[in-house]
Amino acid sequence: MIPSQALLFLSLGITAVTGRSTKPNFIFIITDDQDLHLNSIDYQHSVQKHFSQEGTWFKKHFCTVSLCCPSRVSLLTGKAAHNTNITDVSAPYGGYPRFIEEGFNDHYLPVWLQEAGYNTYYTGKLMNGHSITTYDAPRASGWNGSDFLIDPGTYVFYNSTMTRNHDPYKNLPGEYSTDLVANAAVGFLDEAIAASDRPFFIGVAPIAPHSETITDPRPVKFNPPVPAKRHEHLFQNVTIPRTPNFNPNKPGTASYFKTLRQLNQSEIDYNDDWYRKRLQSLQSVDELIDSIIARLNATPEVLENTYLIYTTDNGFHISQHRLPPGKSCGIEEDVNIPFFIRGPGIAKGAVQTIPSSHTDIVPTLFHLAGIPLREDFDGEPIPVTEELLARNEKSEHINIEFWGNYLVEGNTFFGQSSLVNNTYKTVRVVGEEYDLAYTVWCTNEHELYDMTACIFFLLSFVLHG
Repeated sequence: MIPSQALLFLSLGITAVTGRSTKPNFIFIITDDQDLHLNSIDYQHSVQKHFSQEGTWFKKHFCTVSLCCPSRVSLLTGKAAHNTNITDVSAPYGGYPRFIEEGFNDHYLPVWLQEAGYNTYYTGKLMNGHSITTYDAPRASGWNGSDFLIDPGTYVFYNSTMTRNHDPYKNLPGEYSTDLVANAAVGFLDEAIAASDRPFFIGVAPIAPHSETITDPRPVKFNPPVPAKRHEHLFQNVTIPRTPNFNPNKPGTASYFKTLRQLNQSEIDYNDDWYRKRLQSLQSVDELIDSIIARLNATPEVLENTYLIYTTDNGFHISQHRLPPGKSCGIEEDVNIPFFIRGPGIAKGAVQTIPSSHTDIVPTLFHLAGIPLREDFDGEPIPVTEELLARNEKSEHINIEFWGNYLVEGNTFFGQSSLVNNTYKTVRVVGEEYDLAYTVWCTNEHELYDMTACIFFLLSFVLHG
C-alpha cells in the first residue's frame, strides 16, 4: 500500500470512529436594524455572556450600505452594493426579484457552502421583496432546510407569514415572530447535528428590533417594534442616550442635515418610547441565543467545532442630528454595527479595532472552512483567529455608500415620508492611530472627519461646495 492510500484509509477510519465532520460548523445570527452606538447590547445579557465574554468583539465593523436588502446581499455574496447592482429594498433597484434577475440565486453563500459539502439551513428574514407572490418564483436556492419570514408578514410581530421548505406559506396570527424563528433554529440545529457526517451552516434572522412595518394596505406605515408580551414591562424609565449629537442646538453640516429643525418635546418623548420598544423586542433575541447555546451545550463536541457570529444588517438612529427614527445615513449610528464571533481559535473576552465590513464575512467563512477564496470577492478574511491576528494582513479602508432618499420611520417630523439628497459615498480609513471618514455627497458637498476626535459627526474639517 502506498503512503497516500494509507493516509486516505486512516482518515476514513477516523471519520468513521468519530462520526463527525472535521470541517467547522457555523451558526450565523443576524438581527434587523440593530444599533451599536445607542447601547442596545448593554441590555442584552445573553449577547454579553455568550458572545462578548466567550468570543471577540470587532468594534470597527461596518455595513457598506445602511439599508436592509443591499446590505444583506453584500453580506451573502462578498460584494459591495455597487457591484451587486442591488441598491434599494424594492423594485426597480432592489428586493428579492432583483436578486433573482442579477443571477445571485445560483451564486451566493449557501450554494457555495453546499458545493463544499455543507448542509445549510435558514430561518427568519432573508431579504426585502421575498413575499407571498415571489417566494416560489423561483425559490431561494442553496438551503437543505428553510423557514422564511415573507411579506406582507415579515415585519408583523404577532401575525407573521412563513414558508417552510417547499410548503405553501402560512399566516401565523397570535404567535410571536422571534419565538417562531427560535423554534425553527433549534429544530434545524437538531437536524444538522443528527447528520453528523456533514458540517453545517445555520442562518438565524429574527426581525427585532426593526419597526413593525405594515405594507398592506398602502401606503406603508412604520410603527415602533412590538415586544413579546412577557417583556412589555421592561425598561420603563430608560431613554435614548443623551450624546452630544442628540437633538443638538446646531443643525448638521451637509445636504438636508442643514435644514433639520430641532425636535420638540413630544417628538422626543415619542422617540424615547420607540427606543424602549427596541430594547424590549431584543429580549426575545436573547432568549433565542440561550436556546441555541443550550442545545449546543448538550453536544459539547459540536459546540467545540462551531463558530457562532452575532451581527445585524445595518445600524439605526433615533434623534441624533435631529433625525426621526431611521437608518441609511453615513453617521456612525447607522454604519458602525455589532459584530461578535466565538469558536475554535478565537480569543475570549477580546476587543479588536481592526476595520472590517459585511463584504468580509463570506471570505472569512471560506477561510475558516478551508474553501479557496473567489476572485470576485470585494471583501477579504477578517483576522478572527489568533493565528490570523498574528499576521494581520487586513486592509485599512472601508467603502460605505448609499443611493436615493432618506426614508422616515415613525409619525414624527411633520409627517414627511422621506428626505431628498441622501446619496453619498464614504471611505473610512482606520489604523492604530487614526480613523478618518471622508464623504462626498450628490450635492457636491465634501466632508472630512477625524473620528478619533469626534465620533458624533459634529465637527467637519472640509468646507463644502
